[in-house]
Amino acid sequence: QVQLVESGGGLVQPGASLTLSCTASGLTFSSYAMRWHRQAPGKERELVATITSTGSTIYAGSVKGRFSISRDNAKNTVYLQMNSLKPEDTAVYYCNARRYLSVDNIDYWGKGTLVTVSS
Repeated sequence: QVQLVESGGGLVQPGASLTLSCTASGLTFSSYAMRWHRQAPGKERELVATITSTGSTIYAGSVKGRFSISRDNAKNTVYLQMNSLKPEDTAVYYCNARRYLSVDNIDYWGKGTLVTVSS
């Protein structure tokens, strides 16, 4: 059974930093691209950052230069380092493991961790 468990969310002030972690089990972690999404109240889910199985990274324009995604395959863990946080970064952050296939993709999701940026 595949499980993705996020941690590290919380309440922080604007300008602060926070690091989210997502630990996976039940899958061959190194074969999956790992992605962080977020969903703010009343808004659609947004893809924030991706790290491929080979370590390439892609960021949404709204977080580029402030967020950094990394992975530790030995620990089956992906991280999201978030700096210079803004109130608009407030959202539930979800971890997603994706394996790209020729016909379809395989996706697994965590349950999310809440990040609140407020003074």
